[in-house]
Amino acid sequence: MSWDWSEVEHVLCIRLDNMGDVLMCTPAMRALRVAGAKHLTLLTSEAGARLAPHIPEADTAIAYDPAWVKNTSIGNHADLEIIERLRRARPDAAVIFTTYSQSPLPAALMCHLAGIPRVLAHCRENPYRLISDWVKETEPATEIRHEVQRQLDLVNHVGAQCDDTRMSFHVDDADRISLRRKLISRGIHETGGWICVHAGATAASRRYPAEMLMQALIGLRGEGRRILLLGGHEDPALSQALERSRAMLPGLTDLSGQLTLGELGAVLEAAGVMICNNSGPAHLSAALGVPVVDMYALTNPQHTPWRTQARVLYQDVPCKYCYRSVCEQGHHACLTGVAPQQVTAAARELLNLDGHSPAQAPCPQEISCLP
Repeated sequence: MSWDWSEVEHVLCIRLDNMGDVLMCTPAMRALRVAGAKHLTLLTSEAGARLAPHIPEADTAIAYDPAWVKNTSIGNHADLEIIERLRRARPDAAVIFTTYSQSPLPAALMCHLAGIPRVLAHCRENPYRLISDWVKETEPATEIRHEVQRQLDLVNHVGAQCDDTRMSFHVDDADRISLRRKLISRGIHETGGWICVHAGATAASRRYPAEMLMQALIGLRGEGRRILLLGGHEDPALSQALERSRAMLPGLTDLSGQLTLGELGAVLEAAGVMICNNSGPAHLSAALGVPVVDMYALTNPQHTPWRTQARVLYQDVPCKYCYRSVCEQGHHACLTGVAPQQVTAAARELLNLDGHSPAQAPCPQEISCLP
């Protein structure tokens, strides 16, 4: 089945999740553009909308935090308003991007009420008139795909394909210039090669213990590279761990909360390696082709770094793929089982690679894409 793209010019791309989730949809959005879509509107969360200026595939963006996704919005004013706003935008079709654990039906109903004639989505149950182009949900029963591949396969169902399947994030010269000024004001005169670190994640279950992270960074002092901490203070343990390690990490500079999203991209594109959890910064680094050491909590299997050199570190546990924001077992064993020395060794290995060519396999060998 394929669309007549001569009739479909304006496509609404819906991904109402965090920045990392939006980034993993950008190859599919590129495929829609290659297939003939002349205008793409991105409908995403307030957090995801921050990416819009850096995603060349998106012509316009609409920020919306819906009632069926965890957020702080209250009341139903925004839910009613978005239907009218989409009605005025008059897209020819909509593509609803979801993980296999999410239902597309609330977004599909929104599109139906807005009068959008074609809707493409994965769905587990028969959506009847809510989804015109229905792709039967098969995950996780038959397979689990990388999230990028899942969205590429979705748009391929209607004939949209592209050769370049890298994620998108554009850094412009203004971002580089403003970053340079901030770094110089902090006494940093190198132009790249840094060891970048982000200690945070929105879910506590995906945070590598701060004390162990500091031990790993201490092990990298001999590399002769400046360490830039780019965030993670949502973890209350980070500040204390950082303070206790200051004497052992004289070259560490904490830039947490001081960079715009564009400046974050600018610092990462010049990095030698990125050390982080399974979080948005991991996907941003991958989009920029930066080697990534990913302390990967086994909450889910399909969000490993895509098409970049990576070392995915975890401890296999019986409770893996729990999809929990907080470790219900209380032991965080999938992360605490990763020794700081393993993180140090992985970062050193990536720093010593001759090049930063993309990985050929969508899922690194260090982790299986199957449950």
